[in-house]
Amino acid sequence: MPSLLETLPPDIYDRLIPHLNQVSLEARQVLYWPDETIQYVYFPISGVVSALALIGQGSNVEVGIIGKEGVVGLPVFLDGTTASHRVVCQIGGEAWRMPAHVFDRQSHQIPAFETLLFHYTRTFLTQVSQVGACSRSHSLEQQCARWLLMAQDRVGDEFRLTHEFLAEMLGVRRATVTEVMQHLLHQGAISYRRGVITVVDRTRLEASSCYCYGAIAAAYDWLLPRSPTPDQ
Repeated sequence: MPSLLETLPPDIYDRLIPHLNQVSLEARQVLYWPDETIQYVYFPISGVVSALALIGQGSNVEVGIIGKEGVVGLPVFLDGTTASHRVVCQIGGEAWRMPAHVFDRQSHQIPAFETLLFHYTRTFLTQVSQVGACSRSHSLEQQCARWLLMAQDRVGDEFRLTHEFLAEMLGVRRATVTEVMQHLLHQGAISYRRGVITVVDRTRLEASSCYCYGAIAAAYDWLLPRSPTPDQ
């Protein structure tokens, strides 16, 4: 999956580069709190960021993830100034950071950039609605498999993630996630040790997932078509 910025024409990308600063994002780092003024917009280079909705009594559940295919701080593009959700880095990595006021100006002054962001908004909303349907309709194993596949698309086969953090994202108990992950391990779909998860057999992981992964992946393939493999 290519990055969002990489799909821009070179001359447009060159216009944005002077306004971008590369920063490191640590796992569990909170980028925005709900109703907090957004100071910076982020374009992940690696890693995964989660948008979390409050569901009461201090609990949160993930409603969407953003990796290199997207932008963190979408409300600014939609003429907002504050965050709608708690936004936290789930898998650490690098990102381009741009001041929100600069992003607001550039996104509306450069037609190609604006069009790309409109298309991304549509795609991200598809993800949010499909994740919501998945959490209500499918088993926890299917949800975990869907999440792991989405993470693999963004960061590769191996990434650092604890069961505790995944349980928080899915809004369930840690012990329940551990049981599901052990089942995926015994199936040969994944391996894990010391907080590092490796996708061993993607075909088996896809078989454990649900319709939702395919629907979300198709939306992002429309936004950012994958490069054909040499035998295609």
